[in-house]
Amino acid sequence: MKQKEIKKPSGTVEKQKAPAAGVTGFAFGKQNYKLLLIGLVLILVGFLLMIGGGSDDPNVFSDKIFNFRRLTLAPILVLAGYVVEIFAIMKKPKE
Repeated sequence: MKQKEIKKPSGTVEKQKAPAAGVTGFAFGKQNYKLLLIGLVLILVGFLLMIGGGSDDPNVFSDKIFNFRRLTLAPILVLAGYVVEIFAIMKKPKE
């Protein structure tokens, strides 16, 4: 990195590091990407748990669609996945 000299009114010179031209970093760090992946997996598992429960015969009603897994567990996992995704996006990466 280049150092930039700044002259103060008092006559002293202060050296300050200036950012190198053209050097940019990634918006997310390694931990952010891990959290994004974990959130995505939680969302996928939640939606997979919601699958099924229907009846093969359209004239017969099936109570399987009202079980704990589909009504409670799966939506909680989906919401938890979205919370993890938001946290992963908002978390500041370590420099």
